[in-house]
Amino acid sequence: MDDRLRDIEQRYDDLSTQLADPGIHADPKRLRDLSREHAQLAQVVEAAARLRKSRGELEGARLLLDESGGDPEMAAMARAEVEQLSADVERLEGELKLLLIPRDPLDDRDAVVEIRAGTGGDEAALFAGDLFRMYQRYADQRGWKIEIVSLSEGSAGGYKEAVFTVRGSNAYGDLRYESGVHRVQRVPATEAQGRIHTSAATVAVLPEAEEVDVQINPAELKIDVYRSSGPGGQSVNTTDSAVRITHLPTGLVVTCQDEKSQHKNKDKAMGVLRSRLLDARIAEQEAERARDRRLQVGTGDRSAKIRTYNFPQSRLTDHRIGFTTHALPQVLDGELAEVLEALKLASQTEREG
Repeated sequence: MDDRLRDIEQRYDDLSTQLADPGIHADPKRLRDLSREHAQLAQVVEAAARLRKSRGELEGARLLLDESGGDPEMAAMARAEVEQLSADVERLEGELKLLLIPRDPLDDRDAVVEIRAGTGGDEAALFAGDLFRMYQRYADQRGWKIEIVSLSEGSAGGYKEAVFTVRGSNAYGDLRYESGVHRVQRVPATEAQGRIHTSAATVAVLPEAEEVDVQINPAELKIDVYRSSGPGGQSVNTTDSAVRITHLPTGLVVTCQDEKSQHKNKDKAMGVLRSRLLDARIAEQEAERARDRRLQVGTGDRSAKIRTYNFPQSRLTDHRIGFTTHALPQVLDGELAEVLEALKLASQTEREG
């Protein structure tokens, strides 16, 4: 870790020097790329500085404890400070380790998220709605923006399908491990006898593709337009603004009806199609991405679960890494950071092993 940290700090200093050169502003693209890298490395450099400071303070507190002699009051104060600083050092070491995880070039991309109700009928659609709100709230906490592509409401509420783009720093890198089958165990509102039901919803998280990533032949597309309905409001029902695009070679189908403009809906749908094609291509080419891809089970079958949300016990369990928390209400309210950080660390450990 120390060697990698030294390399990062040297690179950070080099970038600082380059960005201080007025000539760099003549090349906007290079300025943007170097500024982005500089900002990313700054997080590591600042975390390392905080860790070094805390380690120095901990060493001083331990020395004070050793020198406290027969003064019980001084010894108690020094012991409390050692305990507090030891916890701080452990926390900062964890933060730095997370920041030092090698970044996938795709991590900086925006993310296309697709949630679909699986096993469980109306209750599955309600749970899919819960997941949608969970990601919305997490995005709000991160200062990200969500753009709706399509929403298909369930008959009793929630969503049969929700497709949206998450725009923000490291959106795909943070959310990529959410892909898979999410299972819920709870008593549905419609259950008169209080029996616990099990339902499921699938989540797929794709890196948003740029036009240069995927070239699509227009001749291989079937584009249908139709009258919008649902969340878009009454005004969208007056014109054929909704768009359905079928990619004939793969059979992939993307729909979008969120915008009042047919042209905007087509652009959004093409963006999702490119992302699906890019994700499929990368999964075929790279073994590591292929392992990630296998988590994106598309059937909604309960047996292929990655995570369980148990309401009676207020428990969330991620079965891939054995992570459990009893703060289920908080997680569903968007407090996902602890779960996502555990998944990132487990993925890094697996790669290193």
